Amino acid sequence: MALHPDLEAFLDLAQDSQDAGLPAMHQLTPAQARDTFEQTTAQLRWPAPQDLEVLEVNTPARDGAPLALRLYRPNGAPASMPVLVYFHGGGFVVGSLDSHDGVCREFCRRTPCAVLSVGYRLAPEHRFPTALEDGEDALSWLAEHALALGLNASRVAFGGDSAGATLATVLALQAVVQPHTVAIAPKAQLLCYPVTDASRTRDSRALFSEGYLLEDETLNWFYQHYARTPADYLDWRFSPLLAEDVRGVAPAIVLLAGFDPLLDEGQAYVDKLREQGVSVELEHCPGLTHDLLRMASVMPDVLAVHETLSRALSRHLR
Repeated sequence: MALHPDLEAFLDLAQDSQDAGLPAMHQLTPAQARDTFEQTTAQLRWPAPQDLEVLEVNTPARDGAPLALRLYRPNGAPASMPVLVYFHGGGFVVGSLDSHDGVCREFCRRTPCAVLSVGYRLAPEHRFPTALEDGEDALSWLAEHALALGLNASRVAFGGDSAGATLATVLALQAVVQPHTVAIAPKAQLLCYPVTDASRTRDSRALFSEGYLLEDETLNWFYQHYARTPADYLDWRFSPLLAEDVRGVAPAIVLLAGFDPLLDEGQAYVDKLREQGVSVELEHCPGLTHDLLRMASVMPDVLAVHETLSRALSRHLR
């Protein structure tokens, strides 16, 4: 399968910028990388749904630090609305509530459901497992405030893309093997091109190591900033594919891209779930790359992927 032609042209422009001397993400400091990522977000913005209620929330994390949340709801939403708890991508180092605002708006409008976007703290200032603990604290906030906000805490999905999908994956696992750590058990998990195993390099990482938006050196840079020591790579909360038993976890909706260095480990996690009796709906986009959900301004076809995922999510949240 060839690259989508619109995406190929976009990648050519990105390569021209690097050839002209623009540094790759892994050549920047984390602060510089975050600024660059947000600038790119502004360039990629598309006319995502605006007719939504948006509530900005600041709640204390377990250590007293502020934890930013953003709640999206359809205008005039009925009581007892289902919820997608969403974790943005960015390798645990970059990304924000703003960088994935459009993605959350699409899921909110198309499913329809409320979306609680979690502004978890980033590495290297906050290394593993702080992002996970922030996710746990966000779920505790939701469990406490759902009723007052017209949300149904018994109809919740955990979702995310890239590193955010890893957080959703691990929290869904924790709901089974460490239920005391999460205040809400999900009905489904929405995993978009997840990181599932930082402990080894599979063929897709070598095949798509350069020139396809997410580079292999950048992945290593992310992991080095997120991990406290290399031993963390072997922790199933860092690399959920290493969890021995995934039986009983919530049904999964998984999105994979054909030109993504994470393709093989994503497929390996799909295979593991299915082998252990977990229902999986797999959406494979053979001509696309990592971070495809934020590419609607480059490829309007991506909105059809949003629609497919939203319909699947709606079925699970009924």
